[in-house]
Amino acid sequence: MKPASHSRRRLLAGAGAALALGPLRAGAQAFPSKNMRVVIPTGQGGGAERLARAFDNFWGPMLKTNFEYSFFAGAAGQVGYEVFINKREKDAYNLLFGNMGPEMIMYALQKPAYRFPQDLQYFCRTDIDDSVVFALRKSKFTRVEDLVAEAKKRPVNVAVSRLPHPASIGMLALGAAVGAKFNLIPYGGGNPTMVAVLNGEADCGALPIAGVVTQREQMKVLGVFNDQNALASYSDNAPPINAVFGTKLPDLSSSRSWAIHTEAIEKFPDRFALLEKTSKQVFDNPKYKEEYAKTGAPVETIQYGDRELCTRYARGMVELANEYRSLLTAKKKG
Repeated sequence: MKPASHSRRRLLAGAGAALALGPLRAGAQAFPSKNMRVVIPTGQGGGAERLARAFDNFWGPMLKTNFEYSFFAGAAGQVGYEVFINKREKDAYNLLFGNMGPEMIMYALQKPAYRFPQDLQYFCRTDIDDSVVFALRKSKFTRVEDLVAEAKKRPVNVAVSRLPHPASIGMLALGAAVGAKFNLIPYGGGNPTMVAVLNGEADCGALPIAGVVTQREQMKVLGVFNDQNALASYSDNAPPINAVFGTKLPDLSSSRSWAIHTEAIEKFPDRFALLEKTSKQVFDNPKYKEEYAKTGAPVETIQYGDRELCTRYARGMVELANEYRSLLTAKKKG
């Protein structure tokens, strides 16, 4: 056999080296090559954690990685956002799972140092959760009319998860519209809010409906801050507030969403494209609904939303907060 020429030997050697380096290069470029890290701007054990983990049960296998969570409650969510913006690497491995409604109201009212959407962007809405007012089933408030009648006689204590919240706006706007006095008391989360109503510390509560209907044996939804009650079958056909009182209050819903640093979108567009694509695909898996239902939240609240929709919703919440700023800033914990 004729010996290989020098140039041929060099070509074969180069090809062999390329084959050897190929897996290394692929590994170096692969995303994700480590765990995803998630900031949740509320306490551990709440609805946000349950829904995020239900989601990553399907998202994680698609990305071939795991999710790690850190919880930073405080200042109506501002603490968690500040940690995410200022102390997490902007590399697309770090995400935030937040509740856009109350947290954009917080952003508008508290004016933190970070900026939306310059510093972070929401890109995958997971649900729509309408705000409601509720009371104990054994309470004397069997209808929302009963509650309003009482609030026209004396200040009624209303448990809320936080003052900057769509449900809080609903109660304050209702009071202003009908001449009733509602004293909002923030309890720092949905579960503590329901406990305050259960033990009689508050006359009633105002929260997103999904958490309330999980306790429907003890709690009754009195009214919905939306022109339609999408969960009528879960809530004794509770009426829309506007239909009862002839008011024109805006639809007041919360929506949870995954968020990412804007700088990560700009620096790593391929990574972000993968996150967008795979997060949307989670909703196509019928088993996701089964896992979601295990959290206690009705599967009817599942509603995917892309980055454009999330941005539009977030900006709408800022406008809403500014519209009701005087009511929200006038109320302190009672």
